Amino acid sequence: MTSDALPPDQKFVSLLWAGPDRAADVAVLHAQLFDPAWPEDSIRTSLDHPASTAFIAFDGRSRQAVGFVMGQLAADEAEILSIGVAPSWQRHGLGKRMVEGLARAIERAEAKRLFLEVAADNDAAMGLYLGLGFSATGLRRGYYQRNGGPAVDALTLALTLGQPAKSSRV
Repeated sequence: MTSDALPPDQKFVSLLWAGPDRAADVAVLHAQLFDPAWPEDSIRTSLDHPASTAFIAFDGRSRQAVGFVMGQLAADEAEILSIGVAPSWQRHGLGKRMVEGLARAIERAEAKRLFLEVAADNDAAMGLYLGLGFSATGLRRGYYQRNGGPAVDALTLALTLGQPAKSSRV
């Protein structure tokens, strides 16, 4: 049974630590979501790095990976290297849950700020990150090369950890 056969329901999803043994699962999802996709060997190397902090979202009903987030610590800062949610699970709160889980984990490791880069034209991701309290810190012109299209700018965003969560109520 595929994850597309069942409606998304987060109560059946577990966030599991992702080590090198989960590289194949992450690579399959990454290939569905990104062009160019990262090769499995590169993902395995990243997940095997001592500073890696990563999670895979696993749907217990379908027994499939439905999301991932890969981060890396450096001193008192951390960076989200890549994050992805299976298409049928997008816009159901799983990305938010994964970012929050990663933020809690790196905060326990004494990180003070979490950084990421996002394509300037990725409105859904921008909404997620800004809603979580990230703020823009920089711009990288033409950072993302797109097959068959012009390069897209990347926005660098940062989240200061250890502060009260921003309310999402209007």
